[in-house]
This record gives sequence, C-alpha cells and structure tokens, in this order.
Amino acid sequence: MLVYNYQDQTVRHVIIHTMFSMKSSSINKQIKSIREARRLFATLESTPNRVHGGLKDKDRIFQNLYLQNSKKQGAEPWDVKASEKIGDWYKTKEILLKGDKWIIDEIKKSGLRGRGGAGFPTGLKWSFMNPPNWEKNVGPRYLVVNADEGEPGTCKDREIIRKEPQKLIEGCLVAGRAMNATAAYIYIRGEFYNEAVILQHAIDDAYKQGKIGKNACGSGYDFDVYIHRGMGAYICGEETALIESIEGKQGKPRMKPPFPAGVGLFGRPSTVANVESVSVAPTIVRRGADWFASFGRERNSGTKLFCVSGSVNEPCTFEEEMSLPLRDVIEKHCGGVVGGWDNLLAVIPGGSSTPILDAETCQDQLMDYDALRDAGSGLGTAAVIVMNKQYDVIRGIQRLSAFYKHESCGQCTPCREGSTYISKMMDRFVVGQANEKEIQQALELTHQVCGHSICAMGEAFSWPYQGLVKSFKPLMLERIKQYKAQHGLTDGGLNHGGWYEGAEIKNGEVINNPMPREAFHGHH
Repeated sequence: MLVYNYQDQTVRHVIIHTMFSMKSSSINKQIKSIREARRLFATLESTPNRVHGGLKDKDRIFQNLYLQNSKKQGAEPWDVKASEKIGDWYKTKEILLKGDKWIIDEIKKSGLRGRGGAGFPTGLKWSFMNPPNWEKNVGPRYLVVNADEGEPGTCKDREIIRKEPQKLIEGCLVAGRAMNATAAYIYIRGEFYNEAVILQHAIDDAYKQGKIGKNACGSGYDFDVYIHRGMGAYICGEETALIESIEGKQGKPRMKPPFPAGVGLFGRPSTVANVESVSVAPTIVRRGADWFASFGRERNSGTKLFCVSGSVNEPCTFEEEMSLPLRDVIEKHCGGVVGGWDNLLAVIPGGSSTPILDAETCQDQLMDYDALRDAGSGLGTAAVIVMNKQYDVIRGIQRLSAFYKHESCGQCTPCREGSTYISKMMDRFVVGQANEKEIQQALELTHQVCGHSICAMGEAFSWPYQGLVKSFKPLMLERIKQYKAQHGLTDGGLNHGGWYEGAEIKNGEVINNPMPREAFHGHH
C-alpha cells in the first residue's frame, strides 16, 4: 500500500528551528508554530468545504451495474452494440492514435490510484513499462489484469465482469496502448465460472466487431485479449504469484526485484492491474482528467465502487464519489445498520485484511485512502463489512485468521508459522481460554511479521488481529475473565498455552494436569 512517509528527523529540525528563532515568544506561540510546522508534513488536507457523495447518474462510469440498460434494450451485457449505447467504444480509435504518453499523462493528471487495494498511482505504475529506449527490447509485452477476486467481502470486480465486460475489454485496449503491450491476459478466479463464460462471449464479440485483434478499432495497433482461469488459490491474487500461475507453475510469490515491469510474464515486461483500475481508464481519457479529479479530495480523486455486506438491511455494490462519509455509505445506500445506527458495533472498511474500526471512529469517518490510513486502517478494495452488536467480533476475526492460515502458500517462515500461530490463538481467544499476556504476545508477533514476508500476506493476516486488539481489547479481557469464572480459576490460575497451575512434569511429560480435557481442546 502506498503511504506518504515523511522523515521524523525533518519534522524535528523544522520544529527546533522554529522554537529557537522565537527568542522572546510565549509558550503558546511556540506551540502554535510547532503545530504549523507539523502541518507542513500532514497527509490530510484541511476539513473539506463540502460533504462528498451524491454522485449524479450522468457521472457514473458503470452505467449498467444493475443491468438496467441491458434490460431496457433486451440485449446481453456482453454485446458490443448494446455497450456502445451506454458510451463504451466511443472515439476509441482517436484515443489510441494520441499515443502512449498522452494516455499516461491523462491518467496521472486524473489522480487515479490502484483500485485493487494498494492505492499506488496508476499512471506512474503504467509509465514503468516505457523506460528510455524501451523500443530496443524487442519482443512481446503484456498487460495482466487481476480478476482473481478472493478477498472476503469483496465483490466489485465480479460485478464489472458480469454486467459491463466490454468496459473491461476496452480498458485493456487503452491501458495496453499506454504501456505498448502486445496482449492482455485476464486472470479470473476459478470459482467465477459464469463470469468467465460471459467475459469470453464479450471477447469473442469484440474480435468479431474489430474492436480488438489485428488493427484494433482501425488504429493500426494490434492487440489480443486472453482469459486464464485460476484454480481457487487466494495467494494467486498477489501479482507475481498470479504471473507464476499463468506460466503453469505453483502460485507462489516471487522475490522482488526484479519487478514485473522489467521481468514479468514469460520473462517479458509486464504490468499487473486491477479490473476496476483498467475499466475506468477509457472513460477518464474520454471525459478528461479534470472531470475525474473533480470528485473526492486531493490525492483521493475520482469515483469508486463500494461493496457492502454484513449487518445492513440492503447489502449491495454501488458507485460513488471518493471521500464520502462512511455513515452515508451505510445509511444512504444500504438501508442502514440492522437495528439502527446506535446498534453498530464495528466496521471493516476495506476488505478483510484491513484493521477493524469501532463504532465511535465510524461516526465521522471519510472513505478514502488518506483518511482511513490516518484512522489506523485502509480503504483497500472498499469492501465494507458491517457488524452490529449482535455479532461476535472476536469470532469474526477468528474466522478470518483461519482463512489466512489456510490460504498461506507456506513459502516463507514468517507467514507460514505466524498465520498458524495467530489462528490457534484466536481459537482460544474466542472462548477466553488464554492469559492476558498472550494478547500482547500475539500482537508483538504480528508486528514482527509485517514487512518480513515475501509478499503482503504477512500484513494481511496481521492487521485484522491488530485492529481487534486496538479496538476491542477490553472485550477480549472480559472473555478471558468469564472463562476463568466458569472454570473456578483465579486470576493467576491460567498460564501461557492454556495450562493450569498445579501440573507436574516427569521425564519430559506432563502428569496430573488438572485442566479439564474439554477446556484444553476448546469449545467448537
């Protein structure tokens, strides 16, 4: 995930210089200057002058998200002619003829950031494919579209493929032209059988209509689009594991560098991009970068697909302006929390791997990259998972921990052993069969894992637990207290590992252990 880091030393130098330059100033003025110095390095802009949200229909990029236009026309969503009636394939030839530099400059100017979770500036990422003298590296070059949507709670890319596949195919063509690619591989999740069938129909029709293939759209640019179906492994959503899978190898992440832009698919320059990031590109360059940048706050521009599930009255996927309040996401688009807003317990704002937010934080939370980062979480894929007070949040995180343990590829020790440990600990925290110190012990382990695994899977299983401890540690302690009360234990009666005091060890084996068998195995 892209984070705007500023060196603490620089902030200190500015503060020290400010304080020493005010020889006779009061303490209040010094404090004010310190705040101003810190503000120079703030990641968030001032309080917005307007409330973001309320996107108008004419500004929606995805015009067929609910199949409303397909139903009116009596056409299938993969039909090129039907998609042209809602703005797809309009002046695509002119866009292609303007060249790679113009397309990339427009994407950069628009402020589009990757919609797959990391939030890296899209235009900058695409530009890595065109270093100086790139033409001398003769051979195929690839755009790889990541449609392996396996993050729990995320379902936006599936909706694009099912209902607006031509937008994705046109996006592949425009993005491919920007990075001078010769072909696109769309890696689609193995479980998405119906979606793969729809997408293949759409690709076949696009070839038939001359939109892709030789002399795509009459532009003189040759570009092919292929589908590659996955086999259900979550880890293949990681870009280098995805590339390995397409090549017919085990889906395990590669060490970086080299990065895909240098050595990617089949050893050739490649860029892996998210379905939504690619799909919005044609509309951005058609309507202009300034139009797209007018939505949301600075560094958080544009519109975004949000998918909401959990304890809401009307779970749905919808398109809205970036930076809208989280409360509006839930109440205006999803019919509110089941039991009312006061019944809200917590929200996972960006897919299962982002840290959970408690109800108090959600009250005034904005939905964009910077605001959520500063709240200790992240926008991720904008998959909002809502939990009301009837939901067992500890059990929820336990289920996620079990998922990440199961989906770890096992290639590196921090992730393989760390995810197993956290999963086992969460099995015990659910019933309270633990010691207070073990909460902190597991937390320290997650901090050690972050940044030390081959891919971001280490962070993926660590952040849910970190968010749980940050927001709901009192609930975890209460669960432990209840367990001790139920089993007649004192505060010091339960040691690390769930063993009671009083057990004896003989010849390396535990004997006379007073812990009940069912307590050791937990309650499942």
